[in-house]
Amino acid sequence: MYLPRSLISKLYIHLQNTRHPLSPPVLILVALEPDALCACRILTRLFKHDYIPHKIQPVAGYADLERVGAELVSPMMETRGGAGGVVVCLGVGGMADLGTVLGLELEGEENTFGKVEVWVVDSRRPWNLGNVFGGFPLEPETEEATTFAARSPIGVTGGCIERAYRPGKGGIVVFDDGDIEDELAKEREAYLALIDMPDVEDDGEDLGDSEDDEESDNEEEEEVVAALPALPTRTGNKRKSWDYLDEDSDDDGDRPRQRRRSNSSTSIPESPRRPAQRGLISLRDEAIFSSDSPEPPSAAQLPKAPSARTLRRRLLRIRRKNEAILRDYYRLGTSYSEPISSMMYSLASELGREDNDLLWLAIVGVTSMELYGRSSAGVAVPVRSSEARPASGWLGMRGARIRQLLRDEVRRLNPPEIGNGRAPPETTGVIPTTARSPEDTSIRLSPEPKFLLIRHWSLYDSMLHSPYLFSRLKTWSETGLKRLHKLLAKMGVSLVQCKQSYAHMDMMLKRELRTKLLKYASLYNLDELVPTIDTDGQDRGGAKDGWGFVRSWGWRATLSAQDVGVVIGALLEVGKNTTSLSSYSSSDPPPSAPSQQQLSTQTPSEEWIPRFWEAYDALEDIEALKAGLPTAQFLHKAIFTTGTTILKKKQISHLRAFRMCVVKDAPDSALFNHPGALTKLALWIGEALTEQEKDSLGKLAHGGRGTPLVVASLDEKRGVYVVVGTGGGGGPDTAFVDREAARKRAKEREERAKAREEARKVRERIREEKRAAKKRLREEKNKDKDGDGQEEEEEEEADEDESESSEEESDEDEELSEDDEADASRERGYGLNRFGTAFQDVVAETNARVRIDSFEHCVVEVKKEDLGGFLESLSMKTVVG
Repeated sequence: MYLPRSLISKLYIHLQNTRHPLSPPVLILVALEPDALCACRILTRLFKHDYIPHKIQPVAGYADLERVGAELVSPMMETRGGAGGVVVCLGVGGMADLGTVLGLELEGEENTFGKVEVWVVDSRRPWNLGNVFGGFPLEPETEEATTFAARSPIGVTGGCIERAYRPGKGGIVVFDDGDIEDELAKEREAYLALIDMPDVEDDGEDLGDSEDDEESDNEEEEEVVAALPALPTRTGNKRKSWDYLDEDSDDDGDRPRQRRRSNSSTSIPESPRRPAQRGLISLRDEAIFSSDSPEPPSAAQLPKAPSARTLRRRLLRIRRKNEAILRDYYRLGTSYSEPISSMMYSLASELGREDNDLLWLAIVGVTSMELYGRSSAGVAVPVRSSEARPASGWLGMRGARIRQLLRDEVRRLNPPEIGNGRAPPETTGVIPTTARSPEDTSIRLSPEPKFLLIRHWSLYDSMLHSPYLFSRLKTWSETGLKRLHKLLAKMGVSLVQCKQSYAHMDMMLKRELRTKLLKYASLYNLDELVPTIDTDGQDRGGAKDGWGFVRSWGWRATLSAQDVGVVIGALLEVGKNTTSLSSYSSSDPPPSAPSQQQLSTQTPSEEWIPRFWEAYDALEDIEALKAGLPTAQFLHKAIFTTGTTILKKKQISHLRAFRMCVVKDAPDSALFNHPGALTKLALWIGEALTEQEKDSLGKLAHGGRGTPLVVASLDEKRGVYVVVGTGGGGGPDTAFVDREAARKRAKEREERAKAREEARKVRERIREEKRAAKKRLREEKNKDKDGDGQEEEEEEEADEDESESSEEESDEDEELSEDDEADASRERGYGLNRFGTAFQDVVAETNARVRIDSFEHCVVEVKKEDLGGFLESLSMKTVVG
């Protein structure tokens, strides 16, 4: 079931009112990513304020989630000796059947959930529809209550929680950010229709797809569906899922059986199993004899009943149609919606608890989404264009709205200082690097350039390691480095000056930096290098699109939200395994990564989870955060070095559907065994390839979406390749805001409508002429006929006119529906990352040993020996919508 955005605080208020000192602690399951970590910090601050005991459990992947379910969640059920309680999933399991994974719904169990309530807050899409529209214990079956809807809890309609809902019985609650109510109406109808359908064996027979079959299907579908509620629903409320991976199939005898995750982005809720005591004959009889008449109708009055075979075929058609709707939804591709840190800040705002600390956590979480390429097109390269398209890029229109709301919150909670008579330096384009006073902890808007860690690096290193400049200036090559030096020379900045710490650069140079960047950026295709600002320094509209966020901790530090996101991500991906990194410069050889001997005794989850607590502490400890800066610099220098090597040596292969490269035998290759670090490297390389294609072709390839890319990193200690697939970028929002294309389509539709109107007028004129000629001919013939013959001919003429008119209208409706479907297909699913479904298809079709354990479905692990066959089969798939 899902909780609408308008009721986001309902469950929390109930929890707040029902907690007492003896209540079990709330269990918080957190994904190992900055957005989820920030959301966890916000939620725990709310819990501490309300004295709600809680326990945090980081989760590395699906295997870890199953283990946590068996060890921590299942024992909470009343049926297993527990006292019930609440489990909060932050960035965990939104695409999985959580009832099964956590052990709350098992085959044959009558009492499911055991008063354990699971809150799911996740930005990944698609949702598992079993969680969204099901996921609650059904009421006992009675003669009056036999259907899924009738046995739903009070206050739950079609899976939607209403104000009348009373928590306490347990279930899975998905927090809706607006997508479910706005976009999943068709999937909701299909899922609920499948839930109440009786079990009919589908042997795969051809039911016929002719127009007559479809018309009869549509005419009698309501009759069949209306009869279905008379059937009893299945006992319990087990929501089955079926996967494109066959879990129970036997592998080859000489291959070890590979554990495969049963809950994935393409798991589709199966038609529920129903009791067999009432079959199709009873369905037919109830459909015929359900009458309020006190006397049964006579045999002559009964309509001719369809046979059991006919009813079965009709039912199978309806089932297949609804299953196809769900299958199409799951195979649209992966994408991202509103960040969960933003959702948690909305909860705090509904409770009246918003403050600067919570706002800063939300800002960091939202900013981190961009660092990992998480957009409305899935994990994809940001498509940047010099054209005026302010809504394109990360999350498109929704991302622009979220950032604007955060900027409004910054202004509301951090009013400008009054009375000093001086304008803040950031309003004139100067990047703030210090606090205004020793007690200053405010959040400010700042015109941040697309540099990396500029406050904590030299200007040269910050520009050199910027992914934006890496792709635009091609700094992986000698020519690109000369281009960077030439840009600095035009700006009047010597190499000596730009290689010293930015914080200690000449103040006049820092004040003029923005002006000089604006002056010379267009010469090097760097139009988006710095955000816009009014010429007089005033923020007339208040929008400040593209501006970043900066916070000070007194004299101790001043960091931007991007800085914090970069550091937190590096702590999660690398940890504090390196030493003496602060003195490392770009001209020195990089320090060695953690040795293989240090890592050989640990599994990935055992290695990654301790890093979670380092990052968790750093979010609210400024000294720990500053201590993580060298780690962030080390990671991004490794990304720059590895990306440069791959591009210089041309280690990128061109396959049919994508390009691919392999990271191995490099000093820093062990760093990229973490999916997050490997994803960042793939985005750097992918953006560079996109710019290369744009330069060579004069436009973006792949329909304006950039270059799909697969990057694999060899993990020697485990003998596997970690593989990540990044989409081409673009996405549905970019397509939607492509105003030029939208205007072109609207103009084409208008022209087609005019042509149809003119054709209709021509047909009407011809019809009038034919009618007049027939009338004259009929008058001549009817001179010798009586009135009855004349009336019959007039009726025939009317029937002919009506049939002609209906045929023309049906043709026009068909053309219009085709146009609407074409437009819908351009918007929904356009540009989405489909590597997740492609990976699963390859596993189902081949014998490749693949482990799909990451919550990121575009990340898999492939056995070292099977990589070649895996990639060969993958190259034949559609990886970007």
